[in-house]
Amino acid sequence: MCERLEFEKKARTLGYHTIIGLDEAGRGPMAGPLVVGGVIFPEDYYDERINDSKKLIEKKREALFDIIIENALAYKIEIIDVEEVDSLNVYQASKEGMLRIIRSIDKKPDFALTDAMPLGNELPHEAIVKGDSKSQSIAAASILAKVTRDRLMKEYGKKYPEYGFEKHKGYVTKAHKEALRKYGVTPIHRKSFAPVQEVLNEQLSLFDFNDVD
Repeated sequence: MCERLEFEKKARTLGYHTIIGLDEAGRGPMAGPLVVGGVIFPEDYYDERINDSKKLIEKKREALFDIIIENALAYKIEIIDVEEVDSLNVYQASKEGMLRIIRSIDKKPDFALTDAMPLGNELPHEAIVKGDSKSQSIAAASILAKVTRDRLMKEYGKKYPEYGFEKHKGYVTKAHKEALRKYGVTPIHRKSFAPVQEVLNEQLSLFDFNDVD
């Protein structure tokens, strides 16, 4: 068996049967939602193509998205909007998304594997550093989250064509920062992120200056 089933096998030796892998996409961007994925596979399921979404080209992620959905016992995708990311902070929003999946997925898990995210006392779990490269379940969750988020950002690219969201997916690139300064802050920008705060502060300073008699 592949080493990416090591943590699933370990959980089963401890007596757990329904193991969910959890991961997120979009912690780093300064625009767009955070997306969390959860996947429960049958005990004997293995596909060597399923790997950390960051290591796969877009075409392969898209193909695996459908394969994962077809073969999972259960899966769920949770979208955390920008307002909640700003309110909770991105780390807590990631954790909250995972907990929501655990509570609402069709098949109730008895153990969770996460990509380095402790879940408190909600469910027995193991938080694995670089888990999306080490666990098939986490890797599958990362693919569902990444593909879903990329699709959303492409739609935002159509709505706000001057920002190039379909290219940088909201991450802090030179082109994105230049567009942010030129065109201003959109409703999908995370106001708690420093580059967005800087532009908002500049706009506020300009407004205050112009408001002086």
